[in-house]
Amino acid sequence: MSSEVLIKAESLTKKFDDFLAVDKIDFQVLKGECFGFLGPNGAGKTTTMRMVQCVLPLTSGSLSVSGMDVTRPGREIKKMIGVAPQEDNLDPDFTVLHNLIVYARYFDIPKKEATRRAEELLRFIQLDEKKEVVIDELSSGMKRRLILARALINEPKILILDEPTTGLDPQARHLIWDKIRSLRKEGVTIVLTTHYLEEAENLCTRI
Repeated sequence: MSSEVLIKAESLTKKFDDFLAVDKIDFQVLKGECFGFLGPNGAGKTTTMRMVQCVLPLTSGSLSVSGMDVTRPGREIKKMIGVAPQEDNLDPDFTVLHNLIVYARYFDIPKKEATRRAEELLRFIQLDEKKEVVIDELSSGMKRRLILARALINEPKILILDEPTTGLDPQARHLIWDKIRSLRKEGVTIVLTTHYLEEAENLCTRI
């Protein structure tokens, strides 16, 4: 882990009308670490992650990603981030493999390269034997692994995992933990939100 700061927030605040969702928080995420946001549902973890992703404007304070201000056009920031959201938003009309290839279009990845990356990622998450299966035939754990693979299709510098193992059985949870550890060893910077103390303790370098 280096001392390079990839994400920096100062007095970061988000309000929805009169509701204060994020209250003047300060944090820094260093290159190569797994930084955890630990807290109960409704604590503002997802709201904070959506501001980092440049999909939700901040109310006040400052927030930068790799030295770039998130209040400016966020195309360059979005290119360097991979996101695995809480919700299952896979396309049910496509197969496992096709979900990854179609998602790669958002990053202008040529189809041949997208297919290569997709097949490599399916091996990584141990779903290569399911690549021609439609989404509805997957278990919850398999869907979570596929969402993780999709978040990696653009070879991100920063990976955001929002409640990555919520609702999974212990075996599926530990498999995802193993994959997260592998990614960190490869140098991917990970920002993780969770309400599981055990998960934060097992994966995060700082909380």
